Amino acid sequence: MAAHFGRRLRKGAATTAVAAAAVAALSASQAPGATGEDHGRQTTAGASAPVPDATSDGNATGNSPYYTDLPPLNSPRPSPSPTSAGTPVATGDAEAGIPATVLDAYKKAEAELRSAKPGCNLPWQLLAAIGKVESGQADGGRVDADGTTIGRILGPVLDGNGFALVKDTDHGEYDGNTEYDQAVGPMQFIPSTWAWAGRDGNGDGNKDPNNVYDAALAAGDYLCRNGWDLSREDDLHSAILSYNNSQDYLNTVLSWLEYYRKGTHSVPNGTGSVPGHRSDDGSGHSPSPKPSNPPQTEPDPKPDPKPSKPGGGSGTPSPKPPKPPVPPTTPQTPTDTVDHLKNADTAQLTAMAGHAFTERIGTRAETKADKSVAKVRIRFTISGDTDATFTGGETVATVTTDAQGVALAPALQAGEKTGDFKVTATVVGRSVKGVDYTATVTERVADTLTRTSDTPLTCTPGGEFADQVQVKATYKGAVADKVATTATLIKSPLDTSENDKGPYFKDKNGKPVRTLDGLQTDAKGLLTLPKLYADDNTGTFLLRITTAGGTTLTVELKVAADDTSASPSPSPSPSASS
Repeated sequence: MAAHFGRRLRKGAATTAVAAAAVAALSASQAPGATGEDHGRQTTAGASAPVPDATSDGNATGNSPYYTDLPPLNSPRPSPSPTSAGTPVATGDAEAGIPATVLDAYKKAEAELRSAKPGCNLPWQLLAAIGKVESGQADGGRVDADGTTIGRILGPVLDGNGFALVKDTDHGEYDGNTEYDQAVGPMQFIPSTWAWAGRDGNGDGNKDPNNVYDAALAAGDYLCRNGWDLSREDDLHSAILSYNNSQDYLNTVLSWLEYYRKGTHSVPNGTGSVPGHRSDDGSGHSPSPKPSNPPQTEPDPKPDPKPSKPGGGSGTPSPKPPKPPVPPTTPQTPTDTVDHLKNADTAQLTAMAGHAFTERIGTRAETKADKSVAKVRIRFTISGDTDATFTGGETVATVTTDAQGVALAPALQAGEKTGDFKVTATVVGRSVKGVDYTATVTERVADTLTRTSDTPLTCTPGGEFADQVQVKATYKGAVADKVATTATLIKSPLDTSENDKGPYFKDKNGKPVRTLDGLQTDAKGLLTLPKLYADDNTGTFLLRITTAGGTTLTVELKVAADDTSASPSPSPSPSASS
C-alpha cells in the first residue's frame, strides 16, 4: 500500500461521521446476520463489542493499515453520500467487478483447499473480501499474465512509529527494506509470516508474496489452520481476526464477504476500482491510533520591566506561567507487563515417528514480580531438521494465556524424521527472551511379533518351501506399521550368527542369501518374507525375525527326506480259462 499512500491521501479524506453512518446503514441493510446476529459490531457509540479471542497466529499482516471503504448499500439502494470533499464513501456497481486474474487466483485457491482441507469450507468470496480490504484487489488488478504484481504493493514501515515494531526478517528480499519489515503483496503478508505461511499457488516452484496465486493460496491456508470450519460463525470470526486483529477490520471484511456472495463479475486486469480510504489516514470508520501531540499554549506574556518595590510600588507583578500540559498516556496492555516467560512444568517430549506426542508444551507469562499474566499471545515455533508439526500441519501456532497465565501449545505430531528438534515460545508484540523446548522423535518399534499362520514350514532337501513366512507387528495392541525389520537364518538360539547351511533366500540374481535387511511392515503391520529354499542339508533350522526396538520371533524350518517310497503296481490277475 505504501507505494500509493501519498496519492490516496490526496484524494480527500471522508469524514469520520460519514464513514460511521455508512457502517450503521450497511449493518442494518446487508451485513451478515442483520436479523439478530451481532458479528461484533459497535454496540454503543464509540464502544466496540469484545473481540473474540483468536487462538492462533494473529499477525499475518503485522496489523498493518487496511482499506476501510465499504461496499454499496443494496437495500434500499441510495445514491452514495458525498463527503465535504466530494468523495463518496461507497461507490457504484463497479465495486462488484474483480480483475480477471485476481478472481481466477481466488477460485483456484478455494478449489485447492477444498481438496487439501475439506473441513475448512473456505469460500473464495472470503479471499476476495480480504484482498479488497488489504490491497484493493492487487491495486485494481495491476498484475502480469502470471499473476505477479506490476511493482511492489507495500504497507508502511513497521518501525513502531504509529505502527507495530517489526525489525527486518527477510534481509529486504520481499519488501526492499533491510531495517524494518513491511507488509507485502496483494494479501499483505509481513515477511516473517510469509516465511512459514508462503505457498506456491501457480506451480512455478516459487513462493512469492507478490504473486496473486501464491498469496491467495497462502491466505486461504492461513485462514484454514487450527481446524477452523469457516462455515461456523465463531471460527470465521477467529480466522479473520487472526489475519488482522481489529474489530472494525472484522466488520469491514464481513461486509465485503456478504457483498461478493450476492454476485460479482470479472473485469479486465488493471481496470478494477481502487479504494480511497485507509484506517490510518483519518478517513475510515476506524482510524488507527496515531501518536498524539501535547496541546499548544499561548506564549507567556512579557514581564513588566518595572519591578515591584518593597512595601508597594508602581510595578505590575508578572503572571505565573501556566503549567505545561501532561501528554495523554496509553494504558498498559497485559503484554506490556510481561517481564519473562517460564516453562509451565512441561514433561519430557518424546514420540515415536508418525505418532502424536502425548505431552503438550506449556508456557507461563509472568511479570517482574513473578505474577502470572493472562490474555497474552504466545507464539510457538518449530525449528530444526524435522518434519514434525503441530496438529493441523502447521509449524507456527499462537495461543493466548489463560487466567493462570499459561499458554498450552497445540499437540505436536511427529513426522518420519527421527532425532531432536526445537520448539521456541515467544511473546507476540514484545521483545522478551523466549523459552526453548527440546522434543525427540524416535524410530517406530513393535513390542509384539507373531506369525499369521500355524502351518508347519517343511521342505525336502534341494526343494522349495510351499508356504511363505508372514508375521504381524503390534505396539501396545495397535498395528505397528513402517517398522524396520531384519530376517536372518541363525545357527542356534544361543548363537545368532548367520548360518552358512540349510534354508536360504535368493537375491535378485538368484544367489543364496541368509540375511535380509531393510524390511518394513506395511500399513496393517504385516510383513511377508520372500520364498525360502533348501540346500541338501536336513534337520531343523531357525529363522530369527527382529524388529526395531529389539522384539524378536524365532520360526522353525524343517528339511527332511520324503519317507514315502513308490510301491510296485499290483500284477494283473490272470485271465480265466474258458
